[in-house]
Amino acid sequence: MVVEMNALWLLLTPLVVGLFGSFLMELTLKPVPVVCYKRPRISLHLHVYTWLLVFALVLLVVRRPWFAVFILWAFQYLVVLVNQAKYSSLREPFLVQDFDYFTDAIKHPRLYLPFFGIGRTVAVSLGFSTAVVLGLRLENALDLTLWLTTLGVLLPGMLIGLLWANQRLPAVSFSPEADLIALGQFGFFWTYFSAEQRTDIDVHNSAFNPPAMSQNTTIAANIVVVQSESFFDPRSLSTAINTDVLTHFDALKKQAYAHGRLRVPAWGANTVRTECGFLTGLTAQQLGIHQFNPYRSLAKNSLPNLVSYLKHLGYRTACVHPYPSHFYLRDQVYPRLGFDHFLDIKEFTEQQKEGQYIGDAAVTEKVLALLEAKIAPEQERTPWFIFVITMENHGPLHLEKISTEQAAEFYTAPPETGLEELSVYLRHLKNADSMLNLLQKSLQTLADTADQPRAGLLCWYGDHVPIMESVYQQLSEPDGLTDYLIWQTRSQQTQLASLTEQTIDISTLATTLLKASIPS
Repeated sequence: MVVEMNALWLLLTPLVVGLFGSFLMELTLKPVPVVCYKRPRISLHLHVYTWLLVFALVLLVVRRPWFAVFILWAFQYLVVLVNQAKYSSLREPFLVQDFDYFTDAIKHPRLYLPFFGIGRTVAVSLGFSTAVVLGLRLENALDLTLWLTTLGVLLPGMLIGLLWANQRLPAVSFSPEADLIALGQFGFFWTYFSAEQRTDIDVHNSAFNPPAMSQNTTIAANIVVVQSESFFDPRSLSTAINTDVLTHFDALKKQAYAHGRLRVPAWGANTVRTECGFLTGLTAQQLGIHQFNPYRSLAKNSLPNLVSYLKHLGYRTACVHPYPSHFYLRDQVYPRLGFDHFLDIKEFTEQQKEGQYIGDAAVTEKVLALLEAKIAPEQERTPWFIFVITMENHGPLHLEKISTEQAAEFYTAPPETGLEELSVYLRHLKNADSMLNLLQKSLQTLADTADQPRAGLLCWYGDHVPIMESVYQQLSEPDGLTDYLIWQTRSQQTQLASLTEQTIDISTLATTLLKASIPS
């Protein structure tokens, strides 16, 4: 009996200590959740049942309770550190949907690991190494009978508990910061995960239901939309920034059908949120839980959208994006949206990089080749809708270097120390401005063609502001809005009055574009 009690004590001590430690570790999150006894009771059930279930699964493999505890702590510590990095850079806590990015970080480390930081990487490595050393060298395996009994109790018991708790989830606001504070990490994860499984996207009153109109598109305009990576006007940050960094953008605003500031659902990253808002015209309220990573749902479900709308009118549709098509599940989502062609990273070479990624100049060449029927020439007389997602200005900007002489081009006075990221950003922004100029000229040339003129529309907008934490701390923090414009070739400009500068939501940008595309 003494032996049995000692064996049981060897199990219960790490189990209780481990569970208590998991609550303490939550208090290192940013933002910090309220203490556990102030949360809804059901969120405590979710925490306890989840932790004990995962403990049992790890125990099933390692058969050592302290080893299992340290593995769980190390993984939870990893999530805490990732949360801190994300909250610092993107002003949003780590979501359950973000677990997808663990595999993306392995496939595309440049996009993620530099923001995580060397210090955090070392801390996580030490945590897992310590767990392995302590577990394998300092602890004996549990008695076989106790091990099997523990698994026989915990595995089915915690599964039943989670099924019970999952039917009684607390209400959430879909404001991640507020929900994490109120529910704690485990309750926060569970409620968001369950909501994603249970709710559909609201597509009622979609602006893109198939129109009952003629298929005659012989006078329809070519439409080029550029979602320019991290594009916004940074000149408000400092009067020392040279105004000519956006010369062509400034000039086109004076001729634009519409232009202004754009409210986007992303800060520093999460491009797909802005992208989905433009292509579907759906608001955050309509997307609900799916607003955080909408393509997880769109990869399985079709819904009305701008691409299918234009395809119904007879347009050829293409996307140009110099990155792997599988990223963000675009290779599954885009065929459902109605894209005929997807020109991804395979269409480009290493020599076409400008900094870390394929340059805007190379992307422009692909767009012009489509417009000039050098790519997909089989339907030359059919108008194009081309959606472009650039990459050149994607961070991490601190991995790039710029000489003092190069940086001086972008300022009216020598830049202050500590603005290196801004200088790199301005260099790429200048290239984006040149891309805008080339696209505008090409569309105007096609509109002026004597034998088969084709009017053109150009829509340009930024997906989010760039991540430049040190720059914002030194100068000022932007308001998070980006900039947009919609420009028409002269043949249509004479017939549609331009709109005054307006601040609009990304979900309304496409419908504004459609108003400008009404054929004469």
